[in-house]
Amino acid sequence: MERPAWAPPGIDISVPSVSRIYDYYLGGSHNFEVDRQAARRAMEFLPGLPKIMQANRAFMRRAVRYAVAQGVTQFLDIGSGIPTFGNVHEIAQAACPEARVVYVDHDPVAVAHSRAVLAGDDRTGIVAADLRKPRDVLAAPEVSQLLDLDRPVALLLVAVLHFLEDADDPYAAVAELREALAPGSLLVLTHASYEGIPISQEVAGGMVGVYRDIRNPLVMRSGEQITRFFDGFELVDPGVVSMPLWQPEGTEDPEDSEAPEDPYAFSGFGGVGRKA
Repeated sequence: MERPAWAPPGIDISVPSVSRIYDYYLGGSHNFEVDRQAARRAMEFLPGLPKIMQANRAFMRRAVRYAVAQGVTQFLDIGSGIPTFGNVHEIAQAACPEARVVYVDHDPVAVAHSRAVLAGDDRTGIVAADLRKPRDVLAAPEVSQLLDLDRPVALLLVAVLHFLEDADDPYAAVAELREALAPGSLLVLTHASYEGIPISQEVAGGMVGVYRDIRNPLVMRSGEQITRFFDGFELVDPGVVSMPLWQPEGTEDPEDSEAPEDPYAFSGFGGVGRKA
């Protein structure tokens, strides 16, 4: 298998990666055939996966604009994946040129490509770290150089917590990050769920099985379980809801207006909370 120039040395390009699969769903080019094969297998069970990912990205963009409108111009995006058009720093800095963003991911392809994309941008950085180890994230030099944790920060955990199993204690990880944030900080979160998917749980479970087979278990949590991640935060209206339903009014984003037309867009949940 030929290794493309953008693939960093040392990674096994015969093993699927969830960030590269996500890139494929969004129509990106930074994925390998092994990733595309896994994505196509998952789509045999859940053909609306690309629409779900588009709704997820559209929610993220609305939440970033909301944060800037609230005066929060620092962003810590954990599980950021491979940069695509309309990523956090582009949306935030379009609304506020002084906005600062730190991306965090444990996938070497995502980290390497982010560094290439962000070269020369002194208000945006990338950290190689894992959400399962919040201390490593918070201790990263890029975080202290770019973000002032004594001021409000928007913490983005978008489409990442469902890759943490219960044994990883994801609630403790979120709580540790919350305690490091100043009052007025925001938690922006999306999570997969069987609730809202327009097919049976049994059929959707086949898609979950594909992720388990590639050793990236996907944990589908209920709306109530997802809401628990906001403990210590005050939910912003309308609360934890299907992603197209979170503050859709007045958007000029084409994806936002298209998503509600497809029932798959309502799969899973998104929400924003504010630390008192």
